[in-house]
Amino acid sequence: MKKWLLALGAALSSALLILPASSGCAGPVPATGSIVVTYSILGSLVKDLVGNRAEVIVSIPNGLDPHTWSPSARDIEAINKARLVIQNGLGLEGGMQKTLAQAQSNGVRFFTASDYITVRHVGPGEGVPSGDPDQTVGAPDPHLWTDPLALKSIIAALSGYLKSNLGIDVDAESTALQSRLDTLNQQITALTSALPPDSRKLVTGHESMGYFSARYGFTLIGALVPSLSDQADVSAADLAALKQDILSNGVGAIFTELGTSAVVINQIGKETGARVVQLSTHVLPADGSYFTFETNLAQTIVDGLK
Repeated sequence: MKKWLLALGAALSSALLILPASSGCAGPVPATGSIVVTYSILGSLVKDLVGNRAEVIVSIPNGLDPHTWSPSARDIEAINKARLVIQNGLGLEGGMQKTLAQAQSNGVRFFTASDYITVRHVGPGEGVPSGDPDQTVGAPDPHLWTDPLALKSIIAALSGYLKSNLGIDVDAESTALQSRLDTLNQQITALTSALPPDSRKLVTGHESMGYFSARYGFTLIGALVPSLSDQADVSAADLAALKQDILSNGVGAIFTELGTSAVVINQIGKETGARVVQLSTHVLPADGSYFTFETNLAQTIVDGLK
């Protein structure tokens, strides 16, 4: 009898180990690989969506340029062992392209955020001509995260993908997160409405504010480094043309960003009389929240242009 009870106990223990985790379980799912997100701003929303149902790893450290950052051997290993890799696409992760392509060819699942939005393209007269192919009229703009409603579309698509492909049910979290993004959009619309239309003119460190401008009725006058890859060279003649555009459009402030030359932009500010304002377009704030990031972005722009 004792041997039979021991055998029954072992069988029951084995059966419990192979039972699937309930989607409503409060604890994390069994460790079968992490979800890797390429950069921090998108990663913040993915963490809000997934919660403790899976480990979320962000590849590019917050505060580093996603256009140029290159993965270490450890980062490459994490990507290739991932349950899912979530990338921005449209060339944002320039230094990761080979690693991401190799992982995809190795069979790692990928979700590309920009596949689920209306992609903005570079328009005529934007930026300063640089000869960089990313700046040609019609080139796709990867800086989608400055538009909360673009991210709402991404979250809706991602929640369906997680449920269908990974068995992670985040329908309730998705509904709540989309509602928060709607509210954020309404708040920024109200905030920016304080600026008259003729004051909604942006000169930035590089072309990163296209989606924000399209959503909230701003005009892009130019950028110090116009390339969407942030790697283009700008001539003295280009800078002279930008200074003239600032003066002729009555631009009150120019916004410096991650990677912008402080010496050059301060000189342009001095020569045009425009205030130089630091704008965080690629870096999460201390609380790690996308909602704080986007609110701070809008508030800085409104305060700078008043």
